[in-house]
Amino acid sequence: MGVGLLKWDPFNAFKNVYSTCLLIFSVVIVMGLIGTSQTGLSSQTSPAVAYIVCWAALIWLTSVEGTQGSFVGLAPINPEIYKDTHPISYMCNKVTTMGDNLDRYLMGRQFMVCCIVFIINMSAGPAGDVELWGLPEGVKTAFFGVGLAMIFFTAMIGQLNSQVNASVCMLDYCNNYFSVFTMWVAMAIEFTGLLHASYLIAMLVNKLAGAESNSKEEPPTGGAAVFYWLRCLVSLAILSFCGVVTVNALFTGQTTIWEGIPPILSFIIFLILMSIVGMLEGMQIAFFACAKLRAEERGSSRFAKLTANLLFKGDGNNLPGFMIGRQLTVVSCMFFVARVTSVKMKEGSGNMFGVSDGVQKLFDSGLLGALFLTIVGSIAWQLVAAAFPIAFMSNPLTYILLRIALAIEFTGVCNGAWVLAAIHAKLAGFQRDEVYIGTAEERAAKNMGDDYDKLQVGPGHMTKLPAYVEHAPKALIELMGTDKNVADFLHKLSQNSQVEYVEDSKATQQGTVSIPLPE
Repeated sequence: MGVGLLKWDPFNAFKNVYSTCLLIFSVVIVMGLIGTSQTGLSSQTSPAVAYIVCWAALIWLTSVEGTQGSFVGLAPINPEIYKDTHPISYMCNKVTTMGDNLDRYLMGRQFMVCCIVFIINMSAGPAGDVELWGLPEGVKTAFFGVGLAMIFFTAMIGQLNSQVNASVCMLDYCNNYFSVFTMWVAMAIEFTGLLHASYLIAMLVNKLAGAESNSKEEPPTGGAAVFYWLRCLVSLAILSFCGVVTVNALFTGQTTIWEGIPPILSFIIFLILMSIVGMLEGMQIAFFACAKLRAEERGSSRFAKLTANLLFKGDGNNLPGFMIGRQLTVVSCMFFVARVTSVKMKEGSGNMFGVSDGVQKLFDSGLLGALFLTIVGSIAWQLVAAAFPIAFMSNPLTYILLRIALAIEFTGVCNGAWVLAAIHAKLAGFQRDEVYIGTAEERAAKNMGDDYDKLQVGPGHMTKLPAYVEHAPKALIELMGTDKNVADFLHKLSQNSQVEYVEDSKATQQGTVSIPLPE
């Protein structure tokens, strides 16, 4: 869908039309809530402020989601091919493929997604029980109580449509200064050290997996080492404090969760939602890691076989189908987590822990919940899944969530995103990447082949892993690391490089076909 991807056979046409109608209805009623000052931000400031914040955040979210697919997908491609046709994309590629910058960008970007979703919820989400234009109770319950309006509004406009276009038009999508701005903000967030606790988790995962760090940079020394470890410790302290604030608010009933829910149940709901988000984040990594494995290598347990058979059967459409259903499920859980964890002190109860009004406003903003969700509910699970993909495939919950995601995708409830993507691509004049740089085979024939060493993959990294490298004999892996000629030769053995999948809820990477190697 998107550029040449939008299908109009009878069944898909029906899904396109009804999903687009749902999207339009959702946009109208969300704007109505803001206009009548029935959202968190509009009730505290003014509808005009809430409108500006909501749409600014939503537009930025499209860039955050789209640039991820572009930057990861373009990483292995020789940038000199498109230096003249796409100078800004060229500049972005040179930055993100320098050292470990792609990892840094992906980590900062993950926090940006959580923060932006929290901001959209704050500016456009309903504040308590609402009344709008005499809508029936059933409609209000479904679209405001359950949150369908905000889910459709955010997922289709802010995430899926940009992921669709960025998956096949990577060069055009990031060839603008808005993408440059998004890239530098993400890397600045990582530089602050807020997320450095994730590196401690990565070190632990590497140790458990028996793997060594495959960083492209030398370990920091001297003052740089002190600065690095200081940020790790500060990040760990901040993460712990975020957890304390969140749990305290839940157990004292000081959050924006629905009235009447007891504190212990609030805490249980919080844990369940965090676990679902984490599983879905980890599943996408595990599925991509297993996509190129032979059937017998994908695990021997009953659920590993069930999951693999369902995911990779037929022409393989269930993998991108899962990514679509997964995205809607993740954003749904994020909205619920935002509501469950956003601090709201009861009237007359004072400030939490006796902090100043300024600090209390920070608590109320939901930023602490967003940081906690980013590290504990997202990045940590991705790192574990990258190191232990077969264990994820063998988890019964993986199979259940895969079924749910595919069922959601089958309903076509998000097909409006493809319609929106097609309109966007038409207006922006997007063209497929092959128009500018040819296919992987054509690039290889011209001796301008792709360099997959630029992708940070495997244990300790969130980028998808070319399976033939991960499952090669240990001696061969070590030889590839020390002798570039060997690595180049093995890459050239595969002639079917391809851009296949949409990633997060959210992105596409270019991978290589697995070549069976002797054990």
